[in-house]
Amino acid sequence: MSNNKPGSYTNRPAIDGDIEKPRNFGDTGRRLLLYFTQFKGKLLAAVSMTVLSTVFTVLAPEILGRVTTQLYRGVTTGIFHWDRMITTLLLLTVIYLISQVFAFGQNFLMAEIISRIIYLIRKDLNTKLNRLPLRFLDSKTHGELLSRVTNDVETVSSTLQHSFTQILSSLTTLAGIAVMMVFMNVWISLVAFAVIPLALFTSSAVIAASRKYFINQQAFIGAMNGHVEEMYTGYSVVRSFNYEEEAKARFSDLNKKILNNSWRAEFLSGILSPLAAFLGNIGYVGVAVTGCFFAIRGQIEVGQIQAFLQYVRQFNHPISILSNAAGTLQAALAATERIFEILDEAEESAENPLPVKLEHVQGNVSIRQVSFSYLPGQPVIHDFNLEVKSGQTVAIVGPTGSGKTTLINLLLRFYDVDEGSIKIDGIDIRDMKRDDLRGIFGMVLQDTWLFNGTIEENIAYGRQGASRQEVVDAAKTAYAHQFIKTLPNNYDMRISEDAGNLSQGQKQLLTIARAIIADPPILILDEATSSVDTRTEVFIQTAMNRMMQGRTSFVIAHRLSTIRNADIILVLNDGDIVEKGSHTELLAQKGFYHSLYNSQFAAGQTGAALTPVVEGPPH
Repeated sequence: MSNNKPGSYTNRPAIDGDIEKPRNFGDTGRRLLLYFTQFKGKLLAAVSMTVLSTVFTVLAPEILGRVTTQLYRGVTTGIFHWDRMITTLLLLTVIYLISQVFAFGQNFLMAEIISRIIYLIRKDLNTKLNRLPLRFLDSKTHGELLSRVTNDVETVSSTLQHSFTQILSSLTTLAGIAVMMVFMNVWISLVAFAVIPLALFTSSAVIAASRKYFINQQAFIGAMNGHVEEMYTGYSVVRSFNYEEEAKARFSDLNKKILNNSWRAEFLSGILSPLAAFLGNIGYVGVAVTGCFFAIRGQIEVGQIQAFLQYVRQFNHPISILSNAAGTLQAALAATERIFEILDEAEESAENPLPVKLEHVQGNVSIRQVSFSYLPGQPVIHDFNLEVKSGQTVAIVGPTGSGKTTLINLLLRFYDVDEGSIKIDGIDIRDMKRDDLRGIFGMVLQDTWLFNGTIEENIAYGRQGASRQEVVDAAKTAYAHQFIKTLPNNYDMRISEDAGNLSQGQKQLLTIARAIIADPPILILDEATSSVDTRTEVFIQTAMNRMMQGRTSFVIAHRLSTIRNADIILVLNDGDIVEKGSHTELLAQKGFYHSLYNSQFAAGQTGAALTPVVEGPPH
């Protein structure tokens, strides 16, 4: 990339200041619930089963109270109606069984619904990331994005799987118990309900206090993931520059911030359960005293007192569950906010509703009056004009930051031009679908990228459905076949995740083979031989020349000896074409290119063309 582009460090989460303030949790929660509406039928069935399970559960204490009343009357009168009590106990057993059957059905349905919701969230994230412009990806560290796609999604998944069902059951249980208590005795019910406002007030205060800590916790975890990913990706550089102590200090700083926010969040959410239990015990004592008063006056049966006490205990249990779930729900909503931030990012500019597709690409490229800037007011390319005919090779040279890679990004529409137009065979690239446009180009970049798979799979990545023989032919053309034969399992050798089991030069050869097998109409070579030795470069250059025949090619080069045969050499400086022409013409001008060329060759070297005599691939 050009040095004028905004770097990834500018948009990292702050580690010395405050994390951005959380958004409205209510809006986040409602938006998350919209995912549930896609499963209305199953959700309605699950809620119905929850209600039915609750109905049978809350009936049990009242029925058990009848047994207690019958026993009490038997003790006081000496007459026991065992048949009634046994029948009642059998009925109670059936009620418990039915309640459990409905609870099982509800859990089964909710598990399926939530699993599908998490699947949709992951799918939406993946789709969104594929639509985001390179500008967004350049502003985020890899670890930060991975944290949102993995850690945050997993936090939401875990919370929904373990807490949502409990919350749903607790709310219906509270409603069912409240109805039964009011039905049995209004006054005792009011005593039990008296603690609810106090419980709601204290819970709201604690939740509000802990919210910012859950937000900060998730944000700092993302920052740490970004730091760890960077340090281990560039581990050799870290060691080479003795940066270990600074890396450990930054890790320690982030770790302390996670600790400070985590323990505060967990402590505040953890005190909800003891508070709920304390307030529940107050209600329990109040119901016991009030129940005895009514029993003495003969206004309530002994068994009803027992039922009330059971209801109070059952009433406190869902309140405790809801209190405990508040903490995990806070973390889940904080994670959900971070997920929705990605889903709300501006996507690449809209595609043309009536896109044009080039069926037979000739490779004529026209760039007219193009201007572009990564940041407003800081132009990188301005009034750029270039006409390239089919089959021509265009070499792009210039100092670092002159706009070479930026021009390639514009050709591929990783960024759109601010002014002017880029056309291929007379068609503006903005009138084409991005997928169709990028399918026209084949690329070999200076920074190699290989994925965790076999060598054959990595080469065949350039064209789906390529046969083994086609892969081998491409490898031979790229002079990669010889070294592949020396590897364990040859083309079936699996490349490690970071391709650490291959040298940099070998990785470069494989990316060249990938471009060869793609057989694209237009080639982009970004210093494609930068990582190979001089002897191998001779063979690679020969392969490149063979591959470029009949194709329009854009070659970014730092070693000017590799591009002296180019049809057009563009010399860029600060986003402008300062010189344009053939190698001979530019040397004759004794201008900027002449200075660049001579800076690479010591006195006595003639800068003769590389004309290798190829006798066979390197061993």
